[in-house]
Amino acid sequence: MNSIRRISAVLLVPLLLLISCYSPALAGADIKNRQYHEQKGDMIWEVPISQKVIALTFDDGPDPTETAQILDVLQEYNAKCTFFAIGKKIAAYPEIAGRVISEGHELANHTYNHVYFKRPISVGQVMKELKQTEDEIVKVTGHHSSLFRPPGGMYDETLVNVSNRMGLKPVLWSWHQDTRDWNRPGVWSISSKVIKNARSGDIVLFHDYVHGQSQTHEALQIILPALEKQGYRFVTVSELIRLSDSEKAAESRQLAY
Repeated sequence: MNSIRRISAVLLVPLLLLISCYSPALAGADIKNRQYHEQKGDMIWEVPISQKVIALTFDDGPDPTETAQILDVLQEYNAKCTFFAIGKKIAAYPEIAGRVISEGHELANHTYNHVYFKRPISVGQVMKELKQTEDEIVKVTGHHSSLFRPPGGMYDETLVNVSNRMGLKPVLWSWHQDTRDWNRPGVWSISSKVIKNARSGDIVLFHDYVHGQSQTHEALQIILPALEKQGYRFVTVSELIRLSDSEKAAESRQLAY
């Protein structure tokens, strides 16, 4: 019996070590997860706010057909949104990128070549992809953007640190608001996902370019009036951040008195 206990103890030690490597509760600061980055303030998934505002975001454009269709719907409902654009597509379709800006939306960085960064991520590759895209954004807007979304949501500490040093805050999306519209699941699937899960401060993930016939602009024709009826406003990610910061400042002033 004692021999069995000794063997069990020997086997238990490496098992506990293995668990500690993968358990945030046991591993502590060694796990750089969402909670770590949100507390540090160097990444954003969604924004804490009491006002009924939501940020709709669109990846992978600009596209002369799909982006234009989406802009038409947004204009109808006076919805302001953020477009995470691919640098080489901005270069190819500067007039569409210009329309994004002229109609009050935000143009942000989504790399130049839509790179899915493989871990460990190269400092040089991140800097090159982001700088090339910023060069195209400056040509269209006259200034640098301040936000960046890595394709596929892939990141590590290198990407987070490099992009922040370049003045580009990595922005992902609310986990309950990934529409998967790139997979063309159906207009009802896309629209019901957003409407049923809507919360103040959400960052919703759409695409303004997909392979095949996009269903996104049709879904928006359902989403926008439905959420507008619930009292929601649609703002850019930068505006969402500013509104949240203003709320926090007001709360701090109230606590000071």
